[in-house]
Amino acid sequence: MPYPVLVIILIVLVLSGFRIAQEYQRGIVFRLGRFLAVKGPGLYWIIPLIDRQQKVDIRTKTVDLEQQETITKDSVTIKVNAVLWFRITNPKDAIIKVADYHKAVYQFSVTALRNIIGQNTLDEVLREREQINNMLQKIVDEKTEPWGIKIEMVEMKDVEIPEGMQRAMAREAEAIREKRARIVKAEAELEASIKLTQGAREMEGSPIALELRRMQMLSEIGIDNNTTTIVLIPSDFTHAAKTFSEQILTNKGKPKDE
Repeated sequence: MPYPVLVIILIVLVLSGFRIAQEYQRGIVFRLGRFLAVKGPGLYWIIPLIDRQQKVDIRTKTVDLEQQETITKDSVTIKVNAVLWFRITNPKDAIIKVADYHKAVYQFSVTALRNIIGQNTLDEVLREREQINNMLQKIVDEKTEPWGIKIEMVEMKDVEIPEGMQRAMAREAEAIREKRARIVKAEAELEASIKLTQGAREMEGSPIALELRRMQMLSEIGIDNNTTTIVLIPSDFTHAAKTFSEQILTNKGKPKDE
């Protein structure tokens, strides 16, 4: 082989060994099948035909967990979907310890989601969504940590409830609202009766206050422009009549002299 051709081949081989990794990428280099180093970002060189590289994106990735039909603790069938965010913190482990880290994260997250829903009742799933999200994140993160993957956040997007259960929940909510309204009304009536009783006792001990109340009532009725005629009887007269009637009843109750 001519010398110039050999030089050209060597130059081509040397140049073919240069690699460039972006700021968000890392290159996992293997030499003769064994792990060598993590390269990047920027320009680096590997031995052609001997070294092999595999690039890894270390940016945060989004995984859309498809809708899963599962059964809650109180035997209600619901459909739940969620979104998961994760990023690679150790590119070496993400490539060496798991064949397909993206698929592995997805499958384990779906399984964990179904298990957590099965451990909670329907009311807990609806009310304590944030707590379930945190629990799911913790479980998946503990599993994926040996793979060099960090679970940043998990959020349930939607919980689909059967139509029959929706109607039952609507009736329950309506019954609760009606119950609260009746309690409030009863409390208001009780408070009003207490106030009226106190007012009556105050007026009973003060005839002047009773006369003022009667005059106020007369002015309030007159505002309506009606033709009703009202005759006010002084409280002294009514008190005297009451005393007279009590005396009559007392005399009737006494035995007659023989």
